[in-house]
Amino acid sequence: MSLQVTFGVSTWLWASPFNSDTIALFGKIKAMGYDVVEIPVEDTELIDTRLIKEALKEHDLEALICGAFGPERDLTNDDTAYHQKAFNYIEACLDICNQLDVPFFAGPMYSAVGKARLASPGQRKIEWDRAVNNLSQVCKMAEARGLKLGIEPLNRFESDMINTTDDVLRLINDIGHPAANIALDGFHMNIEEPDIEAAIVAAGDKLIHLQVSENYRGTPGSGQTNWAAYKAGLQQIGYEGIISIESFTPEVKELAGAVCIWKPLAASQDEFASKGLQFLKRFFK
Repeated sequence: MSLQVTFGVSTWLWASPFNSDTIALFGKIKAMGYDVVEIPVEDTELIDTRLIKEALKEHDLEALICGAFGPERDLTNDDTAYHQKAFNYIEACLDICNQLDVPFFAGPMYSAVGKARLASPGQRKIEWDRAVNNLSQVCKMAEARGLKLGIEPLNRFESDMINTTDDVLRLINDIGHPAANIALDGFHMNIEEPDIEAAIVAAGDKLIHLQVSENYRGTPGSGQTNWAAYKAGLQQIGYEGIISIESFTPEVKELAGAVCIWKPLAASQDEFASKGLQFLKRFFK
């Protein structure tokens, strides 16, 4: 049985940070057959929504907005100044969503990426409560703009807080706000989930976005990923959202270092995007 899904790709596959020059990728992305471009917002001041909107219209593309949460955007930090920086950044991203007609903001917004330590139970409880309380405020910010949040689990090497669907469901339940939803990333799931299908089914109607790549973060269809489990899970929950390829280029040294990509994962980034989409369309349609 086919799925009623559309396909997107993150501009992180080619470039970082997103700025007005990155918009030049839109024509190529559309020509490959994508319907959605995923825009990672590293610096809100580099985002020219007027130019982006014009390019989206020109190339008949929709946009998604994903966040980047470095050490200074940490809602669980002991220093509340970091919380305010995160609030300011998230609020700017939510405004970008509104300006580009994007229905949700996605990312691992509960803490800083790379914050993975053997913390004491007491410290873990403190930080969990901070995440719940601060994300409750973020939910209200999103609700006021008619938006949802797609909260993304990360693997154990990038977060010690939210690694699995069960983790993010517990967080959402503790937040207790309808704006809090789930974005899953297959790369992290392939590391953390014992049963991909069950994890997707558990997410259920809270799942509003799915990012994918291969188990080694390479081109979909070229590795060991159990794609049948993804399809079965998505079919069971009647998923009708976007399946978006997210990976990175070793040419952007800072970002490649952050995600530990030390060599090319395909002959070219264009081939990565093109062959990956061809596989996804054959498999999921």
